[in-house]
Amino acid sequence: MTPEPPPKIVEVPAQVTLAEPVRPVRIATLAADSGPPIHPLAALLLIIVDNLWNLTEWVVIDWIITIPLSFITVFVPVFLIQKLLKRNRVGQALGYALLLGVIAAVPTSLTGTPVGLALLVWAGVGRLIGKPLAR
Repeated sequence: MTPEPPPKIVEVPAQVTLAEPVRPVRIATLAADSGPPIHPLAALLLIIVDNLWNLTEWVVIDWIITIPLSFITVFVPVFLIQKLLKRNRVGQALGYALLLGVIAAVPTSLTGTPVGLALLVWAGVGRLIGKPLAR
């Protein structure tokens, strides 16, 4: 047996090809969104209208007027705030406005309850007050 000679290396001329620049694709995730899902102004509006239930003038007889009025006074501005300031899609803005409108229409103040506290934390009301100074 005789050893075979090694294969010859053939030189191939280098070719330069210009590729088009690749742009990154933005993937929408919850972590990518900045801040809470509800705009702080919408949460503040909910707090104001919700606390109107504490007034003694709002008796049960007036509920036929105050419940729809509370819903509408929160629903319409929250929809506009979420759509224009937070730049949510129409479906998202409609969902948040519906949620906050229903919460405002419940004939009791919810902001002092654990449910109200969880909602306010979720909405990021702390951003309205500002962050405490670190010492």
